[in-house]
Amino acid sequence: MSPEHLSPLDLAFWRIESAAHPMHLGALAVLSADGPDAAARAAALLAERCAGLPGLRRRIHDVLLPVGAAAWSPDPDFDPARHVFLADADADAAAAGAGAGTVDPRAAAGPLMARPLDRTRPPWEAHVLAGPGPDSFAVLFKFHHALADGLGALALAAGLFDRQPPFAPGPAVRGPARPVPAPRGPGAALRRLPGVFASRVHDLGQALEIGAAVARAGLPLGVPDALVAAEPGPGAGAGSRSVAGLALDLDEVNLIRKAAGGTVNDVLIALVAGALRRWLAERGDPLPRGAGPRALIPVSRRRPGAAPGAGNRLSGYLLRLPLAEDDPLRRLYAVRAGMDRNKEAGPARGAGAVALLADHVHPLGHRLGGPLVAQAARLLYDILVTSVPLPGLTFTLGGSTVREVYPLAPLARGQSLAIAVSTYKGTVHYGLVADAAAVPDLAALAGALRAELDAFVREVS
Repeated sequence: MSPEHLSPLDLAFWRIESAAHPMHLGALAVLSADGPDAAARAAALLAERCAGLPGLRRRIHDVLLPVGAAAWSPDPDFDPARHVFLADADADAAAAGAGAGTVDPRAAAGPLMARPLDRTRPPWEAHVLAGPGPDSFAVLFKFHHALADGLGALALAAGLFDRQPPFAPGPAVRGPARPVPAPRGPGAALRRLPGVFASRVHDLGQALEIGAAVARAGLPLGVPDALVAAEPGPGAGAGSRSVAGLALDLDEVNLIRKAAGGTVNDVLIALVAGALRRWLAERGDPLPRGAGPRALIPVSRRRPGAAPGAGNRLSGYLLRLPLAEDDPLRRLYAVRAGMDRNKEAGPARGAGAVALLADHVHPLGHRLGGPLVAQAARLLYDILVTSVPLPGLTFTLGGSTVREVYPLAPLARGQSLAIAVSTYKGTVHYGLVADAAAVPDLAALAGALRAELDAFVREVS
């Protein structure tokens, strides 16, 4: 049987990873506990069920041909104990100064998100953590980006919960409403970049061309220092991470949408822009003048209604966040106009479609050029703002109900902040991941999101 090779984009995610910049997605679920042993029972169920899911028993390994490629193969030594971990709740609570069996799972998630996955094993983990109260516990899922994009990771995690109807994502809060045809190339804007696709170059030379394309696609940085992470010193290991989460009422978001127009996703992005403005002002940092920081907005290339599969089917939009605008309604209008322009062009056009370049790189180019591409990310965008639509289901694990779901995104090299958002059971959940050294006050940004929503609701009421 021929090996199942990683797709070019999956291979790119695998190759750009470093110890200081792990490339895994995360999701932090907070569940109700129906007894003191609920967390232990959940861990046992996760260990039992993961053994029955072939997609979670595969590892990635290099292959001889084509040179530089990698493929999936079953892990002959698969052991659930290497992937499912039950935290010592009392020890964690004592370290955090909390009551027995309780701890802020977001604080515990930070160090775990900083730790790379074991690349010799199937690239995923599940950590069962203490919850914010004695009647709760949490589960942090980590899936390498080479394994799945946000929707694919959600589908994998859903297979570990109690039986549900066949998984189908809920209404997307991003991207075009019309079906997106499979792109045939990197798009007109990228094709105009001089020399990138003039001919098929190979190996290291090809990787250098792609790095040059990314650099040309980006605009001058000119972003607040708070959005730029410090580079680790020579020999540095995993970078530090902090995690914060915020739950907002979806009805309040819809109130803004109905009053001001646009989509739910437009409102959610505008709230991010307003929160960043508030946060920087509270820190005493100067606000950017004119064009603001560039947000990369990932866009799924899966057809509407299609079941999520393994691997990545992604493109992206680039959007300037209007931080210089002091009026929340005008910020929303600016976001809406920018997103409308992106949707009109489509996800295969523009600098945000840089993910499509991966399809034009020889596998050896990914292997040799991965570090270069990783360094070039900060030249393309300044902050990641992504959303994962959840199905309209209530997830349970061993009878414990999922109450909250905070999606967590990886940090690219040179960037200090990534924001992910999902809606679940009438609540919007923002998951914030930051370089802990560059952003020691991540909780203040979460508070700024709350204050921005409150101010916006007052504006439109």
